[in-house]
Amino acid sequence: MQLSRFKYLIGMVAIGACSCNGNIGNTSKRTVYKGVYSFGPEVKSFKDCETGSEFWVTDSCKQLELKYSQLSFEKPYVPVYVEVEGEKTRSGKEGMGSEYDSTLVVTKLVKITKEIPVDMCN
Repeated sequence: MQLSRFKYLIGMVAIGACSCNGNIGNTSKRTVYKGVYSFGPEVKSFKDCETGSEFWVTDSCKQLELKYSQLSFEKPYVPVYVEVEGEKTRSGKEGMGSEYDSTLVVTKLVKITKEIPVDMCN
């Protein structure tokens, strides 16, 4: 009986460890990006405050779009300041986001606010 409890506990720990969006051991590519995010039906874009580069955004954490919509804007595409953890990848050649060279895959939302810092993001 105790052996089955032990196996159950080990199984639960393993499941918890694997629930990191499948990125175990792949955290070296993730970086915190600070910039301006715009979201709407046809565009999900991010402009890096440090470099000025623009990226298509994929929200793998499912928090960025949720928190953006909870800010209750009357119109889409209102820019907000975000700090996100993620990694850059090449954009596809066709479909949504193909007009951007790179896609920012967001794995964690660190901060989102309507106030865009003037000293950081012009």
